Amino acid sequence: MPIIYYIRHGETEWNALGRLQGVQDIPLNDLGRRQSVQAGHILADLLKRDGHSTSSLPFVASPLGRARQTMELLRGTLRLPLSGYAIDDRLREIGYGEWEGSTLAEMQAEDPDLFARRQVDKWTVAPPGGESYVAVQARMTDWYRGLSADTIAVAHGGTARALMVALGLETSQSAADLGIEQGAVYVFGDNGLAKYS
Repeated sequence: MPIIYYIRHGETEWNALGRLQGVQDIPLNDLGRRQSVQAGHILADLLKRDGHSTSSLPFVASPLGRARQTMELLRGTLRLPLSGYAIDDRLREIGYGEWEGSTLAEMQAEDPDLFARRQVDKWTVAPPGGESYVAVQARMTDWYRGLSADTIAVAHGGTARALMVALGLETSQSAADLGIEQGAVYVFGDNGLAKYS
């Protein structure tokens, strides 16, 4: 199985405020930029440990700006050209539809019945106009099956959860509320999943 060095984008103001971003293009804040550099340093150590040069692996990012900013800061830390990476739409964050920009409390106040159903089954219940985690899992499975080499990916918390379920490392129940740390590197490999922060 190819090893994936997976980095969630750094923090944005909407992350700090507890607002769902989904596919909205919210830029990194100061902490998010520092987290991206930190992830670059962690990644450099992991690549050295695993016998890879920093330029020997493919780099791929979600098309959303916060993931691309994170990728470019990370590549700068590795002293690589900022633009030397691919974009893959399958890595975009789960779409929250009409809930994008809202806090959990605002979503609950707007539609308490749907909110309650989704709290019980986040994997299959989609927000209005949004995506289910089942759909995200399908596109992450498709992305993973296309990998031919160890890969460095920068994407999102939702896509990380979906990949964990797709690879049998978590269940849909355990992954649904799993926190995905910013400024860390998650290594998906033969021995399962390890987080470095």
